[in-house]
Amino acid sequence: MCLRTRHNASWGTRPNAPVPFSPERNGLTYRASPAYRGRMGEVLPLQRADREPARGLPAQEPLWRELVGAELRAERQARGERLSDVAERAGVSTQYLSEVERGLKDPSSEILSAVAGALDLTVRQLSVRVARSEASYGALCLAA
Repeated sequence: MCLRTRHNASWGTRPNAPVPFSPERNGLTYRASPAYRGRMGEVLPLQRADREPARGLPAQEPLWRELVGAELRAERQARGERLSDVAERAGVSTQYLSEVERGLKDPSSEILSAVAGALDLTVRQLSVRVARSEASYGALCLAA
């Protein structure tokens, strides 16, 4: 805390007692650093992957895990199966499969093979479906 001494007797009875620094009391105003000017305190609109991007922001290329998850979920729902049934057949937890479908987890090739197999798909069939899907925008961004 920055301290200064009182020079004005009207502030209190002890003229040299230290008081905390106060921008209001000292007439100083806050000035943002040039590096943060215009960035700090901005409200950015949240956007979902299934909606178009906010105005002025470039469309973000989807990640491979998001596209694979969406394809797995679409196949599961088309078959009318529950998440827990597919997870049990694949040998993974329901929570993990849910995270894979939502694109939050990047499954290993073994897990991907097990989940695809539980849906009567091969990894190759799944990959071709993902590459041909409209959501892929003609390009894929592979997570490392």
